[in-house]
Amino acid sequence: MNHTRTLISTAITGSQYPAAGPAIVKAGLTPKRARPVVENDAYAAFAHRILAAYARRIAGGDIESLSLLTGLAGDIDTAIGQAVTGLRAFGYSWAEIGARLGVTRQAAQQRWGAQPS
Repeated sequence: MNHTRTLISTAITGSQYPAAGPAIVKAGLTPKRARPVVENDAYAAFAHRILAAYARRIAGGDIESLSLLTGLAGDIDTAIGQAVTGLRAFGYSWAEIGARLGVTRQAAQQRWGAQPS
């Protein structure tokens, strides 16, 4: 590096060495890691609070929204099916899934095993 460039770099960065460029990570050197879990217990508690608040609103006299709430029940069943399908694809057994849901492996497989792909 020439002297003028060193002086400019020192004046700007406080160091005689140039600032580091963008961080580049070679894909071949980076180990493949499982995607971190984003949704957690706090996320599930938030969803629970939303549903409870919606139910309270309907219970307070919003009868027109009752059919929308029952539609959410169908959406939740669909989401559970997608979650189970994803867990199976990730390698979890029916016994592990059933244990988390409080049912036998046979019950879990009968309920969610025939989901269309």
